[in-house]
Amino acid sequence: MPGATAGLPSSAGSAANLPGATAGLPSSAGSTAEQANRGSRLFGSVQTPGGTEIIDARGAWITPGLIDCHTHLVYGGNRSREIEQRRLGATYEEIARRGGGILSTVRATRAMSESQLLDASLPRLHALADEGATTVEIKSGYGLTLNDELKMLRVARRLAELVPVNVRTTLLAAHALPPEFAGRPDDYIRMVCEEIIPAAADEGLSDAVDVFCERIAFSPAQCERVFESARRRGLPVKGHVEQLSDFGGARLAARFNALSVDHLEYLAPDDVRTLAASGTTAVLLPGAFYFLRETQKPPVERLRTAGVPMAVASDLNPGTSPLCSLRLAINMAGTLFGLTPEEALAGATRAAARALGLADSVGILAVGKQADFLLWDIDHPSELACEFGVPRLRQRVFRGE
Repeated sequence: MPGATAGLPSSAGSAANLPGATAGLPSSAGSTAEQANRGSRLFGSVQTPGGTEIIDARGAWITPGLIDCHTHLVYGGNRSREIEQRRLGATYEEIARRGGGILSTVRATRAMSESQLLDASLPRLHALADEGATTVEIKSGYGLTLNDELKMLRVARRLAELVPVNVRTTLLAAHALPPEFAGRPDDYIRMVCEEIIPAAADEGLSDAVDVFCERIAFSPAQCERVFESARRRGLPVKGHVEQLSDFGGARLAARFNALSVDHLEYLAPDDVRTLAASGTTAVLLPGAFYFLRETQKPPVERLRTAGVPMAVASDLNPGTSPLCSLRLAINMAGTLFGLTPEEALAGATRAAARALGLADSVGILAVGKQADFLLWDIDHPSELACEFGVPRLRQRVFRGE
């Protein structure tokens, strides 16, 4: 069967047929109603050769498998105390400059073995999968040494063997300046470019390279060096950009035809046009916006008008978005950022696939795509963007099974 995608799903009036892993679901219909009608006709007429598995989808809505295209799922410890610090008035930036934030998670993650990290991370991936996620991106970035960054990536690869989920790994060594390099950011970036990226590439541990381009992290010039190193190794790039300020990260990422730029609360109007021209996907992270109690929103209307694809992700991490729920992120994208239900669902399927460079295989329901899809007991797909906390998932199919 197909693999998962299209703006919105198809409703099946009779059985869903899965000849191996590639039966056809139409996904090009422009409206939900058209897809519903086509889906009902398709499922009522497909011939079923011997050995075909039949799934009874009567009364269910079928969607692509959900895709969480931005997580920091592998980590040690927790940062619950920071919530109280922020309640008392401390900002994310202030906590980070005091040695908290990312660096507190670095200390906890470095202290854990691969097996300990695996045990800690497994429930988080299960939580996403149980809600319907069939593809999940997992970043490193809490090791900040060669061995610890590779340790995190190996754990992410191992998770894919234990949970029925496509896992895409992203090297985020340029996440924060480790304490042993205090005052020497260029030296650290040199190590990232000359040691960590080559090692991750040589071991086949990383599918992409990410950076945090911000005043509390790394400058555009330093991030450019990371992107150049990734390009030499044939790895696509991504960027945490314009979360706390207009720092120029989006413009830089667009120059490298980045797969995605993420956060974007302070994205400048001119940069919206630049992203549209580069084909880069904008990844919206409402969980971080909510937990940090931010007030500056991403320029959704400008992105919409310019035709920039907008993905939605959980940003699951211990400090600024401890959110093991892509369904809740979909809801927040509408309630906090103003996405329509259709945009929010497309953001966690089709656009999310683009953000990971996987548009050819997942994210829509179409012939030849990977057979990742979900059966929902709902009256209309908009419920998935409006309601959360109630289990509506009837069945989750991953790679046809």
